Amino acid sequence: MKKLRLTPVLGSYRRAVAQRCPSPPMRTLISIGGQHQASLQEHIFMFQRFPCVYGLPRCPGESSHICDMIREALNRGAYSDLVQKHLVQAQYWHDPLNDDLYKQHSLFLADINQERVVNETYRKNLQQLQKFVMVKFLQDTVVDPVDTEWFGFLKAGQAKETETLQESALYREDRLGLAAMDKSHKLVFLSTDGDHLQFSREWFTANLLPFLR
Repeated sequence: MKKLRLTPVLGSYRRAVAQRCPSPPMRTLISIGGQHQASLQEHIFMFQRFPCVYGLPRCPGESSHICDMIREALNRGAYSDLVQKHLVQAQYWHDPLNDDLYKQHSLFLADINQERVVNETYRKNLQQLQKFVMVKFLQDTVVDPVDTEWFGFLKAGQAKETETLQESALYREDRLGLAAMDKSHKLVFLSTDGDHLQFSREWFTANLLPFLR
């Protein structure tokens, strides 16, 4: 059974396109291991690939000076204007221990997740999707918490207990239209028993290819 491994564009990037750029219309959004509530995923940064999430697990080489510099910058001032504007990872940094700072100063993630105000255009545009497919990797060692691949995240004020999308205020208040989409069967939650972005060709053919036809 041959394994496939993808190099992703962030699922949240693609979702931002659907929310901000409705023409031409996007019909199906497939997010494969994408993080919609958490801090970071895989980026190209200084020509290296950094699988970065909350806490930066598995940043290549624990002695990597670049990894250490990113950790230090995020820990010291992820939400300062300087860091937000010059370190792309910081724009995905969602610190559950500093939720108010995240909501006030996150340039990208807090905006597309309607954390400050409800942009009805974002809400309307996202609901134009016919399907929003989210794939979770059950043995993911890169994404933490893995629930963010299904739009879940850590509960505010602590860094251990998670909540599902359906338990979140984002869903209950339907700030992004996800509850309405769920009721209309537009949300599709898929999972596979593999590490980050690793799945078989057979699984892809059976589960994702139908959405591409």
